Amino acid sequence: MSLKEKILADLTAAMKAKDAARTSTLRMLKAAMVNRRIEKGAELDDEELTKLLRSQVKQRRDSVEQYEKGARHDLVEKESAEIVVIEAYLPQAASQDEIDAAVAAAVAETGATSMKEMGAVMKATMARLTGKNPDGRAVSETVKNKLAG
Repeated sequence: MSLKEKILADLTAAMKAKDAARTSTLRMLKAAMVNRRIEKGAELDDEELTKLLRSQVKQRRDSVEQYEKGARHDLVEKESAEIVVIEAYLPQAASQDEIDAAVAAAVAETGATSMKEMGAVMKATMARLTGKNPDGRAVSETVKNKLAG
C-alpha cells in the first residue's frame, strides 16, 4: 500500500469513526496532495509525498511558535494535534545521537572550522541523514554548537 493510499484509507476510517480532528487534518493533507500533483502535472511518488508531509509539519511548527507568542493556546493545541497526525506518516525521526554523529562526520569531511562554512556542513549533514527524517532546526543548532567551539 502506497503512502497516498494509506492516507486516503485512514481518511475514510476517520470519517466513519466521526473523528473530527483527524478527519480535518487528513482532508487538509489530501488537498495539499492534489495541489502538489496539479503543480507537478503528474502523480506523486512516496518520496515526494514524504517531502510534502515534512513541509506540512514545518508549517504547523512555525504556526505553533507564532500562536505561543500570541498566547493563543487553543490554536497551539490544534496545530500540535495536527503535527501528531501528520508525523504518523513520516519515517522515524533521526535521534540526537544520530544527528551528532552526522554533524561530526560532516565537519571532518568538509574541514570546516568557522561559522562561515555552516552551509557546507549543513548540506553534508543533511545528505548523511537522508531517509531518517531529520529535524532541520535540531541539525542547525547542533552544527552551530559544533562550529562555535
